[in-house]
Amino acid sequence: MMTDARPQSGVATTIAWCAAGLGTLVVLGAAALWFQYGTTVFFEMIAAGISACF
Repeated sequence: MMTDARPQSGVATTIAWCAAGLGTLVVLGAAALWFQYGTTVFFEMIAAGISACF
C-alpha cells in the first residue's frame, strides 16, 4: 500500500524559493559580466577565481 506524502512545511518552501532566487541572481550577474567585459575577460576572471580557491 502507498501512504500519502507529507505536505511540505512553509519553511521548506521558503528555503526552496530563496535558493531559486539566489540562483537566478547568480545567472543574471554572470550574464551582466559577460556583456560588460566580453568573453575573454569573463573567462579569465572565472579561471582566476577558481585557481584562488585551490
